Amino acid sequence: MSRTAAILLAAGSSRRMGGTVPDKVLAPLAGKPLFAHCAGAFLQSGVADCYVVVYRDQRQMLELSCYAPTPAHYVAGGRERQDSVINALAELPDDVAYVFIHDCARPLVRPEQLVALHKIVRREQAVVLAHRVADTIKQHHGDGRLCTLDRSRLWAMETPQVFARELITRAYDRVAVRRRRITDDAAAVSLLGHPVALLENTQPNPKLTTPADLPYLEFLLAHSAALEPRA
Repeated sequence: MSRTAAILLAAGSSRRMGGTVPDKVLAPLAGKPLFAHCAGAFLQSGVADCYVVVYRDQRQMLELSCYAPTPAHYVAGGRERQDSVINALAELPDDVAYVFIHDCARPLVRPEQLVALHKIVRREQAVVLAHRVADTIKQHHGDGRLCTLDRSRLWAMETPQVFARELITRAYDRVAVRRRRITDDAAAVSLLGHPVALLENTQPNPKLTTPADLPYLEFLLAHSAALEPRA
């Protein structure tokens, strides 16, 4: 029987936190680390049979292991995000058929979204959580000209991004051969010309990038909890 794995990316450098938070995936949010919120959502959803946790150093790995789902493999991160994903893909058990890839700096992913993504990937082979762009986006040319992009066709990519294991492995093989630098997994699959489905997210799922994002995440988490149905 085929299984599903979740790759939890936690090896980021946290450079843009300005030193106020040494490790953003371990930053406290509503009484527990960001990483614990991500792990909890996956556990609650039940979509993954096994996990690969990508860590930055041994000290971080020990802390992550206190909150990681089980069973979990631990893999050292690479220089760039794409290197970390390639390292993690290489550690997947042979019977894994589908793979979630999630940036653990996004702690507000919801279990029901994970379940929906799991259903879609088995049909489409590639699906990404994303939201529509609300702002007017301009493309700036070197001579100062501005080109207005069609907002109705613009989507902001989030994570998780979910793929058939064979597809995403082949896609990253192509990235390595071409020595391309990419910023998300959907870009790797696009190099193969394979379509990527989008699951629209109508709820905030921001990424912790700077210290100013923490109060906003706290607010969103509190607001989300207030809207949860009571047993």
